[in-house]
Amino acid sequence: MGSGTQCQKLTTARYFSGTVNNLSNMKNILKVLMVSIAFLSCEEKAAQKDVADMIVINANIAVMDDDNAFAKAMAVKDGKVLKTGTIEEIDILQGDSTQVIDAKGKTVIPGLNDSHLHLTRGGRFFNAELRWDGVKTLKRALEMLKEQAERTPDGQWVRVIGGWSPFQFEEKRFPTPEEINEATGNVPTYVLFLYSRAWLNDAGLKALNIDENTKAPEGSTFEKGGDGKLTGVLLAEPNPTILYARIGALPPLSEEEMVNGTKQFYRELNSFGITSGIDAGGGGHKFPKDYTGTKVLADDGEMPIRLSYYLFPQNKGAEYAEFQEWMSNNEVGKNHAIHLDHGYELEGGGEFLAWSAGDFENFLAPQPLLEDRPTWREDLKRILRLHVDNGWPFRIHATYGETIANMLDVIEEVNTETNGELASRRWLFDHAETVKDTELERIKALNGGIAIQARMAYAGEFFVERYGADKAKHAPPVKKIMDMGIPIGAGTDGTRVASYNPWPALYWLVSGKTVGDFQLAAPENQLTREEALRLYTQGSAWMSKEEDVKGTLENGMYADFAILSDDYFTIPETEITTLESVLTVVGGNVVYGNKEYAAMNPPLPAVIPDWSPVKYYGGYQKN
Repeated sequence: MGSGTQCQKLTTARYFSGTVNNLSNMKNILKVLMVSIAFLSCEEKAAQKDVADMIVINANIAVMDDDNAFAKAMAVKDGKVLKTGTIEEIDILQGDSTQVIDAKGKTVIPGLNDSHLHLTRGGRFFNAELRWDGVKTLKRALEMLKEQAERTPDGQWVRVIGGWSPFQFEEKRFPTPEEINEATGNVPTYVLFLYSRAWLNDAGLKALNIDENTKAPEGSTFEKGGDGKLTGVLLAEPNPTILYARIGALPPLSEEEMVNGTKQFYRELNSFGITSGIDAGGGGHKFPKDYTGTKVLADDGEMPIRLSYYLFPQNKGAEYAEFQEWMSNNEVGKNHAIHLDHGYELEGGGEFLAWSAGDFENFLAPQPLLEDRPTWREDLKRILRLHVDNGWPFRIHATYGETIANMLDVIEEVNTETNGELASRRWLFDHAETVKDTELERIKALNGGIAIQARMAYAGEFFVERYGADKAKHAPPVKKIMDMGIPIGAGTDGTRVASYNPWPALYWLVSGKTVGDFQLAAPENQLTREEALRLYTQGSAWMSKEEDVKGTLENGMYADFAILSDDYFTIPETEITTLESVLTVVGGNVVYGNKEYAAMNPPLPAVIPDWSPVKYYGGYQKN
């Protein structure tokens, strides 16, 4: 405003000077020249101020503002949206140094933000894992096992760690232990399905010294056949500790390989248009030791994604002490990425706060009950109070409505004891598949939010088998949560409970169908494409208290966006699952380019180690 006002004054002075005595003397001529020069200099500065660093033209830009506006062009400056509008309106902001991107009529959306994704853990293990995400047939999945076993060196394992469903296969079934053993031979192999069950081949059982006399953790089983011998199947019933323990026993990658894997994984996320993610910690993933891969990228100025993280306690019975230590040594909301606002920062505690107060989403086993764990209430209350007293936001893993109702008793009690302090903090439930109307009212009264994930897209058939099709029609009751005005964000819960690919998750929200094309949601619980996208952008930004800086492409918001391979808003519904980004931008910088934008794709180091499945298959199987 300052430079514009000064220019206005100079303009008035110029014309005033030009009319005095018809410029009758040289003195007046000099004055006019001096004022004119000053005016031109001012104009140049004003223009320089509004020159864009980047403009996108010939686009179909979903601004995602309250009016669901679309624009044809966009200007970016200093990592933020300077302006959206017509091509003519944006073209005047182009300067000699402006990067011009021709979208060629393609759709541009705000960058996707996964509200519950295990990013740091996913990057840590990415280069070691064979992904069945997106594989269309069990026959091909077993071929991949065989091929990978042939290249896996002594001392390492073949591992498929979640992200798939048997219903995505044409065969609509699990692999058998015999098929896994035939494919992998003497190479130790571990295959995980969600947190429900896993398969160890014979070589894997031998490597971990598991036999018929090995005792399984409480609430789990080493399956035996009719002959009394182990089948290699590990069952969480519903306690997943048996599955966590086997993952933790597998040989780790080196730090160099984990940093490389983190780079590969984040590039993979960028390829789907993901520009932000909220990390929910996870079992067997200790802070800060196991966050090295991401920390290195943040310290080196290489974060291609904005990452917020919550801390997940690892030691059952010692959670309070862990949180005390973290709160003494870490500050919430402090950014640790040297080059990117909100690039790498701690948000709070969760998604587990106390192990005794956790429920498990294993729909192949009976629902767990908090009443079976006598200390859950006391454990949860102590930790909630610790969070409120220290000003830490929190999130809580809760699948079932009964669990949520019990937890709300404690949350309300803490809120009363702190004179409403809890309700003034940012807090939320994760998952909430069977949350009831009464509990939604209680959550709203306490200013809480809900982060929903696409777990039903990968295990919905098993949910129906156990709880019935009627219950599945509103699991979770997404539309009702939205209509009540409760903050809600969308995500995947990748990489183990579901795939990290956001597009099958968006398809599930829109169609109500699983990856096996099974109809779950009732029509009244299905979202429009605009509504689903809003949950994956604006909605998720609320979960990390960033709704004022990202989630739309309005003026002043972060320039985080993706140019899509096809038009999300008009393509046939089933084609939503095949969408990807052809150009992804974070903070005004290109972090991924493909197809016609391949030349803009930033360099990425070669995958290591040489035997890594990622080197041969990539991540999500798109073909």
